[in-house]
Amino acid sequence: MSVLTSMNDGLMTVINAVNGVLWGQVLIYMLVGVGVYFTVRLGFIQIRQFKHAVGVLKRGKNSETGISSYQVFCTSMAARVGTGNMAGVAVALTVGGPGAIFWMWVIALFGMATAFVESTLAQVYKVKDVDGQYRGGPAYYMEKGLGQRWMGSLFSVFLIIAFGLVFNAVQANTITDALNHSFGFDETTMGIIIVIASAFFIMGGLTKIARASARIVPVMAVGYLAVAALVVVMNLSELPAALTLIVKSAFGWQEAAAGGVAYTISQAMQSGIARGLFSNEAGMGSAANIAASATPNPNHPASQGFVQMLGVFADTIVICTASAAMIMLSGVMDQPDAASGIGLLQQALTSELGGWTTYFMAAAIILFCFSSIIANYSYAETNIMFLNGNTKKGLFIFRLTVLGMVMFGSVASLPVVWSLADASMGMMALINIVALLLLSKLAFKVIKDYETQLKAGKIPEFDRSKFPELEELDGAWHPETMKEARAKS
Repeated sequence: MSVLTSMNDGLMTVINAVNGVLWGQVLIYMLVGVGVYFTVRLGFIQIRQFKHAVGVLKRGKNSETGISSYQVFCTSMAARVGTGNMAGVAVALTVGGPGAIFWMWVIALFGMATAFVESTLAQVYKVKDVDGQYRGGPAYYMEKGLGQRWMGSLFSVFLIIAFGLVFNAVQANTITDALNHSFGFDETTMGIIIVIASAFFIMGGLTKIARASARIVPVMAVGYLAVAALVVVMNLSELPAALTLIVKSAFGWQEAAAGGVAYTISQAMQSGIARGLFSNEAGMGSAANIAASATPNPNHPASQGFVQMLGVFADTIVICTASAAMIMLSGVMDQPDAASGIGLLQQALTSELGGWTTYFMAAAIILFCFSSIIANYSYAETNIMFLNGNTKKGLFIFRLTVLGMVMFGSVASLPVVWSLADASMGMMALINIVALLLLSKLAFKVIKDYETQLKAGKIPEFDRSKFPELEELDGAWHPETMKEARAKS
Protein backbone atom coordinates (compact mmCIF):
# COMPACT_ATOMS: atom_id res chain seq x y z
CA MET A 1 0.00 0.00 0.00
CA SER A 2 2.87 2.34 0.81
CA VAL A 3 4.26 1.80 -2.71
CA LEU A 4 0.91 2.75 -4.28
CA THR A 5 0.66 5.77 -2.01
CA SER A 6 4.16 6.88 -3.00
CA MET A 7 3.32 6.45 -6.70
CA ASN A 8 0.12 8.44 -6.29
CA ASP A 9 1.95 11.21 -4.42
CA GLY A 10 4.67 11.25 -7.07
CA LEU A 11 2.11 11.48 -9.87
CA MET A 12 0.30 14.29 -8.07
CA THR A 13 3.57 16.18 -7.70
CA VAL A 14 4.31 15.92 -11.44
CA ILE A 15 0.77 16.83 -12.54
CA ASN A 16 0.58 19.75 -10.11
CA ALA A 17 3.93 21.01 -11.38
CA VAL A 18 2.63 20.86 -14.97
CA ASN A 19 -0.58 22.64 -13.95
CA GLY A 20 1.44 25.26 -12.07
CA VAL A 21 3.38 26.12 -15.21
CA LEU A 22 0.38 25.91 -17.56
CA TRP A 23 -2.20 27.77 -15.49
CA GLY A 24 0.10 29.87 -13.34
CA GLN A 25 2.17 31.29 -16.17
CA VAL A 26 1.95 30.11 -19.79
CA LEU A 27 -1.79 29.90 -20.49
CA ILE A 28 -2.84 33.00 -18.60
CA TYR A 29 -0.41 35.15 -20.57
CA MET A 30 -1.25 33.45 -23.86
CA LEU A 31 -5.02 33.61 -23.45
CA VAL A 32 -4.90 37.23 -22.33
CA GLY A 33 -2.47 38.04 -25.14
CA VAL A 34 -4.58 36.54 -27.94
CA GLY A 35 -7.69 38.16 -26.48
CA VAL A 36 -6.08 41.60 -26.60
CA TYR A 37 -4.65 40.93 -30.08
CA PHE A 38 -7.96 39.79 -31.54
CA THR A 39 -9.79 42.68 -29.87
CA VAL A 40 -7.45 45.26 -31.42
CA ARG A 41 -7.40 43.60 -34.86
CA LEU A 42 -11.20 43.41 -34.94
CA GLY A 43 -11.61 46.99 -33.75
CA PHE A 44 -13.30 46.10 -30.44
CA ILE A 45 -16.03 44.23 -32.30
CA GLN A 46 -17.47 42.92 -29.03
CA ILE A 47 -18.44 46.49 -28.14
CA ARG A 48 -19.20 47.88 -31.63
CA GLN A 49 -21.45 45.00 -32.63
CA PHE A 50 -22.92 43.96 -29.29
CA LYS A 51 -26.45 45.06 -30.24
CA HIS A 52 -26.15 43.26 -33.58
CA ALA A 53 -25.02 40.10 -31.79
CA VAL A 54 -28.19 40.13 -29.69
CA GLY A 55 -30.22 40.48 -32.89
CA VAL A 56 -28.42 37.52 -34.49
CA LEU A 57 -29.22 35.37 -31.45
CA LYS A 58 -32.89 36.37 -31.52
CA ARG A 59 -33.21 35.54 -35.22
CA GLY A 60 -31.62 32.13 -34.74
CA LYS A 61 -34.21 30.70 -32.36
CA ASN A 62 -35.71 28.06 -34.62
CA SER A 63 -34.47 25.42 -37.03
CA GLU A 64 -36.62 22.72 -38.57
CA THR A 65 -33.70 20.96 -40.27
CA GLY A 66 -31.10 20.82 -37.49
CA ILE A 67 -29.79 22.66 -34.45
CA SER A 68 -30.58 26.37 -34.27
CA SER A 69 -28.13 29.10 -33.26
CA TYR A 70 -30.16 29.62 -30.09
CA GLN A 71 -29.92 25.92 -29.18
CA VAL A 72 -26.18 26.03 -29.85
CA PHE A 73 -25.91 29.09 -27.59
CA CYS A 74 -27.80 27.32 -24.80
CA THR A 75 -25.68 24.18 -25.14
CA SER A 76 -22.45 26.15 -24.87
CA MET A 77 -23.92 28.01 -21.87
CA ALA A 78 -24.89 24.69 -20.28
CA ALA A 79 -21.24 23.64 -20.43
CA ARG A 80 -19.84 27.03 -19.37
CA VAL A 81 -22.18 27.67 -16.46
CA GLY A 82 -21.41 25.37 -13.55
CA THR A 83 -20.06 25.42 -10.05
CA GLY A 84 -17.28 27.70 -11.28
CA ASN A 85 -19.86 30.49 -11.49
CA MET A 86 -20.63 29.94 -7.81
CA ALA A 87 -17.67 28.32 -6.04
CA GLY A 88 -15.16 29.83 -8.50
CA VAL A 89 -16.34 33.37 -7.80
CA ALA A 90 -16.20 32.74 -4.06
CA VAL A 91 -12.62 31.50 -4.39
CA ALA A 92 -11.66 34.54 -6.49
CA LEU A 93 -13.07 36.87 -3.84
CA THR A 94 -11.39 35.00 -0.99
CA VAL A 95 -7.96 34.78 -2.64
CA GLY A 96 -7.85 37.96 -4.69
CA GLY A 97 -10.30 40.20 -2.87
CA PRO A 98 -13.05 42.31 -4.50
CA GLY A 99 -10.57 43.51 -7.15
CA ALA A 100 -10.57 40.02 -8.66
CA ILE A 101 -14.09 40.65 -9.97
CA PHE A 102 -12.85 43.63 -12.00
CA TRP A 103 -10.20 41.48 -13.65
CA MET A 104 -12.81 38.81 -14.37
CA TRP A 105 -14.74 41.48 -16.28
CA VAL A 106 -11.61 42.51 -18.19
CA ILE A 107 -10.69 38.97 -19.23
CA ALA A 108 -14.30 38.34 -20.30
CA LEU A 109 -14.23 41.46 -22.48
CA PHE A 110 -11.11 40.29 -24.31
CA GLY A 111 -12.29 36.67 -24.26
CA MET A 112 -15.37 37.68 -26.26
CA ALA A 113 -13.08 38.46 -29.22
CA THR A 114 -11.28 35.12 -28.85
CA ALA A 115 -14.58 33.23 -28.73
CA PHE A 116 -15.67 35.13 -31.85
CA VAL A 117 -12.59 34.02 -33.81
CA GLU A 118 -12.63 30.35 -32.75
CA SER A 119 -16.36 29.98 -33.39
CA THR A 120 -16.06 31.62 -36.82
CA LEU A 121 -13.28 29.19 -37.76
CA ALA A 122 -15.34 26.28 -36.44
CA GLN A 123 -18.12 27.31 -38.82
CA VAL A 124 -15.76 27.78 -41.79
CA TYR A 125 -14.37 24.25 -41.54
CA LYS A 126 -17.49 22.34 -40.42
CA VAL A 127 -18.53 19.14 -42.22
CA LYS A 128 -21.51 16.79 -42.27
CA ASP A 129 -21.37 13.45 -40.48
CA VAL A 130 -23.05 10.22 -41.57
CA ASP A 131 -26.42 11.43 -40.22
CA GLY A 132 -26.24 14.80 -41.98
CA GLN A 133 -25.45 16.60 -38.70
CA TYR A 134 -22.86 19.38 -38.91
CA ARG A 135 -19.66 18.76 -36.95
CA GLY A 136 -16.69 21.02 -36.42
CA GLY A 137 -14.37 22.64 -33.93
CA PRO A 138 -10.63 23.00 -33.33
CA ALA A 139 -9.78 19.45 -34.43
CA TYR A 140 -11.45 20.11 -37.78
CA TYR A 141 -9.85 23.48 -38.45
CA MET A 142 -6.47 22.06 -37.46
CA GLU A 143 -6.85 19.28 -40.02
CA LYS A 144 -8.57 21.18 -42.84
CA GLY A 145 -7.15 24.66 -42.27
CA LEU A 146 -3.60 23.79 -41.27
CA GLY A 147 -3.35 20.34 -42.85
CA GLN A 148 -2.26 18.90 -39.50
CA ARG A 149 -4.50 15.97 -38.58
CA TRP A 150 -2.05 14.85 -35.88
CA MET A 151 -2.60 18.21 -34.18
CA GLY A 152 -6.37 17.82 -34.33
CA SER A 153 -6.13 14.25 -33.04
CA LEU A 154 -4.01 15.35 -30.09
CA PHE A 155 -6.49 18.11 -29.29
CA SER A 156 -9.36 15.61 -29.48
CA VAL A 157 -7.69 13.19 -27.07
CA PHE A 158 -7.08 15.92 -24.49
CA LEU A 159 -10.66 17.22 -24.82
CA ILE A 160 -12.17 13.74 -24.50
CA ILE A 161 -10.18 13.09 -21.31
CA ALA A 162 -11.07 16.45 -19.77
CA PHE A 163 -14.64 17.17 -20.87
CA GLY A 164 -15.94 13.77 -21.87
CA LEU A 165 -14.70 11.82 -18.88
CA VAL A 166 -13.22 13.59 -15.88
CA PHE A 167 -15.20 16.85 -15.78
CA ASN A 168 -18.42 14.87 -16.01
CA ALA A 169 -17.31 12.82 -13.02
CA VAL A 170 -16.57 16.09 -11.18
CA GLN A 171 -20.04 17.49 -11.96
CA ALA A 172 -21.71 14.28 -10.75
CA ASN A 173 -19.58 14.35 -7.59
CA THR A 174 -20.68 17.95 -6.92
CA ILE A 175 -24.36 17.00 -7.22
CA THR A 176 -24.22 13.94 -4.95
CA ASP A 177 -21.98 15.68 -2.41
CA ALA A 178 -24.35 18.67 -2.19
CA LEU A 179 -27.44 16.48 -1.80
CA ASN A 180 -25.72 14.28 0.77
CA HIS A 181 -24.61 17.23 2.91
CA SER A 182 -27.87 19.17 2.61
CA PHE A 183 -30.44 16.37 2.85
CA GLY A 184 -28.54 13.19 3.71
CA PHE A 185 -29.38 11.52 0.39
CA ASP A 186 -27.41 8.36 -0.36
CA GLU A 187 -24.66 9.07 -2.90
CA THR A 188 -24.92 5.70 -4.65
CA THR A 189 -28.69 6.01 -5.11
CA MET A 190 -28.35 9.56 -6.41
CA GLY A 191 -25.52 8.44 -8.69
CA ILE A 192 -27.75 5.84 -10.30
CA ILE A 193 -30.48 8.45 -10.86
CA ILE A 194 -27.97 10.85 -12.45
CA VAL A 195 -26.68 8.08 -14.73
CA ILE A 196 -30.19 7.19 -15.90
CA ALA A 197 -31.06 10.84 -16.54
CA SER A 198 -27.77 11.43 -18.36
CA ALA A 199 -28.26 8.31 -20.49
CA PHE A 200 -31.67 9.55 -21.64
CA PHE A 201 -30.10 12.62 -23.26
CA ILE A 202 -26.67 11.25 -24.18
CA MET A 203 -28.09 8.28 -26.07
CA GLY A 204 -30.27 10.71 -28.06
CA GLY A 205 -27.23 12.42 -29.53
CA LEU A 206 -26.44 16.05 -30.27
CA THR A 207 -29.95 17.14 -31.30
CA LYS A 208 -31.62 15.91 -28.09
CA ILE A 209 -28.86 17.50 -25.98
CA ALA A 210 -29.28 20.84 -27.77
CA ARG A 211 -33.06 20.81 -27.30
CA ALA A 212 -32.72 19.90 -23.63
CA SER A 213 -30.20 22.69 -23.08
CA ALA A 214 -32.57 25.20 -24.71
CA ARG A 215 -35.13 24.29 -22.02
CA ILE A 216 -32.84 23.97 -18.98
CA VAL A 217 -30.51 26.95 -19.43
CA PRO A 218 -33.15 29.73 -19.48
CA VAL A 219 -34.80 28.29 -16.36
CA MET A 220 -31.58 28.01 -14.36
CA ALA A 221 -30.23 31.39 -15.51
CA VAL A 222 -33.44 33.33 -14.88
CA GLY A 223 -33.97 31.68 -11.48
CA TYR A 224 -30.43 32.37 -10.34
CA LEU A 225 -30.44 35.96 -11.56
CA ALA A 226 -33.83 36.58 -9.95
CA VAL A 227 -32.50 35.60 -6.53
CA ALA A 228 -29.38 37.72 -7.10
CA ALA A 229 -31.57 40.69 -8.09
CA LEU A 230 -33.57 40.25 -4.89
CA VAL A 231 -30.39 40.44 -2.79
CA VAL A 232 -29.25 43.52 -4.73
CA VAL A 233 -32.59 45.30 -4.25
CA MET A 234 -32.51 44.55 -0.52
CA ASN A 235 -29.05 46.14 -0.32
CA LEU A 236 -29.42 48.78 -3.02
CA SER A 237 -27.93 51.52 -0.88
CA GLU A 238 -24.74 49.47 -0.51
CA LEU A 239 -24.32 48.80 -4.23
CA PRO A 240 -22.34 51.97 -5.15
CA ALA A 241 -19.87 51.29 -2.33
CA ALA A 242 -19.44 47.68 -3.46
CA LEU A 243 -18.74 48.72 -7.06
CA THR A 244 -16.29 51.37 -5.86
CA LEU A 245 -14.52 48.78 -3.71
CA ILE A 246 -14.16 46.43 -6.70
CA VAL A 247 -12.44 49.12 -8.80
CA LYS A 248 -10.29 50.46 -5.95
CA SER A 249 -9.13 46.95 -4.98
CA ALA A 250 -8.37 46.05 -8.59
CA PHE A 251 -5.72 48.79 -8.73
CA GLY A 252 -4.64 48.66 -5.11
CA TRP A 253 -6.06 52.07 -4.22
CA GLN A 254 -7.87 50.60 -1.24
CA GLU A 255 -4.61 49.15 0.10
CA ALA A 256 -2.32 52.04 -0.84
CA ALA A 257 -2.15 53.32 2.72
CA ALA A 258 -0.97 49.93 3.96
CA GLY A 259 1.90 49.76 1.47
CA GLY A 260 0.85 46.44 -0.07
CA VAL A 261 -0.28 47.75 -3.42
CA ALA A 262 1.86 45.62 -5.77
CA TYR A 263 1.04 42.37 -4.00
CA THR A 264 -2.67 43.20 -3.82
CA ILE A 265 -2.90 44.01 -7.54
CA SER A 266 -0.99 40.83 -8.40
CA GLN A 267 -3.30 38.64 -6.31
CA ALA A 268 -6.44 40.30 -7.66
CA MET A 269 -5.28 40.04 -11.28
CA GLN A 270 -4.08 36.45 -11.09
CA SER A 271 -7.14 35.21 -9.22
CA GLY A 272 -9.64 37.14 -11.34
CA ILE A 273 -8.07 36.27 -14.68
CA ALA A 274 -7.62 32.59 -13.81
CA ARG A 275 -11.18 32.14 -12.51
CA GLY A 276 -12.59 34.11 -15.44
CA LEU A 277 -10.78 31.93 -17.98
CA PHE A 278 -11.87 28.74 -16.24
CA SER A 279 -15.46 29.97 -16.23
CA ASN A 280 -15.97 31.28 -19.77
CA GLU A 281 -13.50 28.91 -21.55
CA ALA A 282 -12.74 31.49 -24.26
CA GLY A 283 -9.77 30.31 -26.29
CA MET A 284 -9.77 26.78 -24.92
CA GLY A 285 -11.53 25.39 -27.97
CA SER A 286 -14.35 23.68 -26.07
CA ALA A 287 -17.39 25.78 -27.03
CA ALA A 288 -16.22 25.90 -30.65
CA ASN A 289 -17.20 22.23 -30.98
CA ILE A 290 -20.89 23.00 -30.60
CA ALA A 291 -20.62 26.37 -32.39
CA ALA A 292 -20.05 24.51 -35.66
CA SER A 293 -23.38 22.68 -35.41
CA ALA A 294 -25.75 25.60 -36.05
CA THR A 295 -27.91 25.01 -39.13
CA PRO A 296 -29.42 25.96 -41.60
CA ASN A 297 -28.63 29.50 -40.54
CA PRO A 298 -26.24 31.18 -40.13
CA ASN A 299 -25.67 31.75 -43.83
CA HIS A 300 -22.27 33.15 -42.97
CA PRO A 301 -19.61 31.65 -40.65
CA ALA A 302 -19.19 34.90 -38.71
CA SER A 303 -22.81 34.85 -37.50
CA GLN A 304 -22.05 32.14 -34.98
CA GLY A 305 -19.07 34.17 -33.80
CA PHE A 306 -21.48 36.89 -32.70
CA VAL A 307 -23.61 34.34 -30.86
CA GLN A 308 -20.71 32.75 -29.02
CA MET A 309 -19.20 36.03 -27.86
CA LEU A 310 -22.53 36.65 -26.09
CA GLY A 311 -21.99 33.35 -24.28
CA VAL A 312 -18.78 34.67 -22.72
CA PHE A 313 -20.56 37.89 -21.73
CA ALA A 314 -23.50 36.05 -20.15
CA ASP A 315 -21.29 33.57 -18.30
CA THR A 316 -18.80 35.93 -16.70
CA ILE A 317 -20.11 39.48 -16.78
CA VAL A 318 -23.70 38.53 -15.93
CA ILE A 319 -23.81 35.27 -13.94
CA CYS A 320 -20.41 35.51 -12.18
CA THR A 321 -21.18 39.12 -11.28
CA ALA A 322 -24.49 37.99 -9.79
CA SER A 323 -22.63 35.55 -7.53
CA ALA A 324 -20.15 38.24 -6.51
CA ALA A 325 -22.96 40.69 -5.73
CA MET A 326 -24.72 38.22 -3.44
CA ILE A 327 -21.53 37.52 -1.50
CA MET A 328 -20.27 41.10 -1.25
CA LEU A 329 -23.58 42.77 -0.39
CA SER A 330 -24.33 40.25 2.35
CA GLY A 331 -21.16 41.17 4.22
CA VAL A 332 -20.36 37.54 5.13
CA MET A 333 -16.76 37.85 3.92
CA ASP A 334 -16.00 40.12 6.88
CA GLN A 335 -17.35 37.66 9.44
CA PRO A 336 -14.86 35.59 11.48
CA ASP A 337 -16.75 32.37 10.69
CA ALA A 338 -16.86 32.97 6.92
CA ALA A 339 -17.04 29.75 4.93
CA SER A 340 -15.03 28.97 1.81
CA GLY A 341 -15.92 28.00 -1.75
CA ILE A 342 -19.57 27.45 -2.50
CA GLY A 343 -20.28 27.46 1.24
CA LEU A 344 -19.56 31.20 1.27
CA LEU A 345 -22.32 31.80 -1.26
CA GLN A 346 -24.72 29.61 0.70
CA GLN A 347 -23.84 31.54 3.85
CA ALA A 348 -24.54 34.81 2.06
CA LEU A 349 -27.95 33.67 0.81
CA THR A 350 -28.94 32.26 4.19
CA SER A 351 -28.05 35.50 5.97
CA GLU A 352 -30.01 37.59 3.47
CA LEU A 353 -33.00 35.43 2.54
CA GLY A 354 -33.26 32.68 5.13
CA GLY A 355 -32.92 28.90 5.38
CA TRP A 356 -35.07 28.14 2.32
CA THR A 357 -32.07 29.08 0.15
CA THR A 358 -30.52 25.71 1.05
CA TYR A 359 -33.13 24.16 -1.24
CA PHE A 360 -32.55 26.83 -3.87
CA MET A 361 -28.79 26.18 -3.87
CA ALA A 362 -29.37 22.43 -4.15
CA ALA A 363 -31.65 23.01 -7.16
CA ALA A 364 -29.11 25.42 -8.72
CA ILE A 365 -26.27 22.93 -8.29
CA ILE A 366 -28.35 20.12 -9.84
CA LEU A 367 -29.33 22.21 -12.87
CA PHE A 368 -25.90 23.79 -13.37
CA CYS A 369 -24.01 20.52 -13.02
CA PHE A 370 -26.42 18.22 -14.85
CA SER A 371 -26.63 20.56 -17.84
CA SER A 372 -22.81 20.63 -17.87
CA ILE A 373 -22.69 16.82 -17.99
CA ILE A 374 -24.77 16.51 -21.14
CA ALA A 375 -23.18 19.54 -22.84
CA ASN A 376 -19.64 18.35 -22.04
CA TYR A 377 -20.55 14.99 -23.54
CA SER A 378 -21.64 16.70 -26.77
CA TYR A 379 -18.17 18.28 -27.09
CA ALA A 380 -16.52 14.91 -26.60
CA GLU A 381 -18.87 13.19 -29.06
CA THR A 382 -17.81 15.54 -31.85
CA ASN A 383 -14.17 14.71 -31.18
CA ILE A 384 -14.84 10.97 -31.07
CA MET A 385 -16.46 11.39 -34.49
CA PHE A 386 -13.40 13.29 -35.72
CA LEU A 387 -11.04 10.50 -34.65
CA ASN A 388 -13.30 7.94 -36.36
CA GLY A 389 -13.59 9.81 -39.66
CA ASN A 390 -17.07 11.22 -38.86
CA THR A 391 -18.55 7.76 -38.41
CA LYS A 392 -20.30 6.37 -35.35
CA LYS A 393 -17.76 3.61 -34.84
CA GLY A 394 -17.24 3.03 -31.13
CA LEU A 395 -19.69 5.79 -30.14
CA PHE A 396 -21.96 3.49 -28.11
CA ILE A 397 -18.99 2.15 -26.15
CA PHE A 398 -17.85 5.70 -25.46
CA ARG A 399 -21.30 6.67 -24.20
CA LEU A 400 -21.22 3.76 -21.75
CA THR A 401 -17.75 4.86 -20.62
CA VAL A 402 -19.01 8.40 -19.98
CA LEU A 403 -21.93 7.05 -17.93
CA GLY A 404 -19.47 4.87 -16.02
CA MET A 405 -17.42 7.97 -15.16
CA VAL A 406 -20.57 9.76 -14.04
CA MET A 407 -21.30 6.88 -11.64
CA PHE A 408 -17.67 6.79 -10.50
CA GLY A 409 -17.70 10.51 -9.80
CA SER A 410 -20.94 10.21 -7.85
CA VAL A 411 -19.42 7.95 -5.20
CA ALA A 412 -15.67 8.62 -5.28
CA SER A 413 -13.26 11.53 -5.21
CA LEU A 414 -9.68 11.13 -6.43
CA PRO A 415 -7.74 14.41 -6.47
CA VAL A 416 -5.16 13.03 -8.90
CA VAL A 417 -7.91 12.48 -11.51
CA TRP A 418 -9.19 16.04 -11.15
CA SER A 419 -5.66 17.42 -11.47
CA LEU A 420 -5.16 15.32 -14.60
CA ALA A 421 -8.29 16.92 -16.09
CA ASP A 422 -6.88 20.40 -15.48
CA ALA A 423 -3.65 19.37 -17.21
CA SER A 424 -5.59 17.92 -20.17
CA MET A 425 -7.65 21.10 -20.52
CA GLY A 426 -4.49 23.16 -20.31
CA MET A 427 -2.84 21.18 -23.11
CA MET A 428 -5.89 21.40 -25.39
CA ALA A 429 -6.02 25.16 -24.79
CA LEU A 430 -2.34 25.49 -25.65
CA ILE A 431 -2.79 23.61 -28.93
CA ASN A 432 -5.91 25.63 -29.79
CA ILE A 433 -4.20 28.98 -29.22
CA VAL A 434 -1.43 28.05 -31.65
CA ALA A 435 -4.02 27.06 -34.27
CA LEU A 436 -6.02 30.26 -33.74
CA LEU A 437 -2.97 32.43 -34.30
CA LEU A 438 -1.98 30.51 -37.44
CA LEU A 439 -5.51 30.79 -38.89
CA SER A 440 -6.30 34.28 -37.61
CA LYS A 441 -5.62 35.96 -40.96
CA LEU A 442 -8.42 33.95 -42.59
CA ALA A 443 -10.74 34.57 -39.62
CA PHE A 444 -10.20 38.33 -39.87
CA LYS A 445 -10.93 38.19 -43.60
CA VAL A 446 -14.17 36.24 -43.07
CA ILE A 447 -15.34 38.61 -40.33
CA LYS A 448 -14.48 41.66 -42.45
CA ASP A 449 -16.53 40.19 -45.32
CA TYR A 450 -19.52 39.88 -42.95
CA GLU A 451 -19.23 43.45 -41.71
CA THR A 452 -18.78 44.82 -45.23
CA GLN A 453 -22.04 43.24 -46.35
CA LEU A 454 -23.75 44.42 -43.18
CA LYS A 455 -22.67 48.02 -43.78
CA ALA A 456 -24.00 47.78 -47.34
CA GLY A 457 -27.43 46.98 -45.94
CA LYS A 458 -27.33 43.32 -47.01
CA ILE A 459 -28.09 40.17 -45.08
CA PRO A 460 -24.56 38.65 -45.02
CA GLU A 461 -24.15 35.47 -47.03
CA PHE A 462 -20.95 33.54 -47.50
CA ASP A 463 -19.46 33.36 -50.99
CA ARG A 464 -16.60 30.87 -51.04
CA SER A 465 -15.28 32.28 -54.34
CA LYS A 466 -14.04 35.35 -52.42
CA PHE A 467 -11.64 33.12 -50.51
CA PRO A 468 -9.13 31.39 -52.81
CA GLU A 469 -7.58 29.65 -49.79
CA LEU A 470 -10.85 27.72 -49.38
CA GLU A 471 -11.25 26.71 -53.03
CA GLU A 472 -10.42 23.06 -52.39
CA LEU A 473 -12.42 22.89 -49.16
CA ASP A 474 -15.27 20.43 -49.27
CA GLY A 475 -17.98 20.66 -46.64
CA ALA A 476 -20.77 22.93 -45.48
CA TRP A 477 -19.76 25.95 -47.55
CA HIS A 478 -19.43 24.14 -50.87
CA PRO A 479 -21.78 25.98 -53.31
CA GLU A 480 -23.97 22.91 -53.89
CA THR A 481 -24.24 22.19 -50.17
CA MET A 482 -25.28 25.78 -49.46
CA LYS A 483 -27.86 25.71 -52.25
CA GLU A 484 -29.38 22.56 -50.78
CA ALA A 485 -29.42 24.03 -47.23
CA ARG A 486 -31.16 27.20 -48.37
CA ALA A 487 -33.76 25.21 -50.26
CA LYS A 488 -34.59 23.25 -47.09
CA SER A 489 -34.80 26.39 -44.96
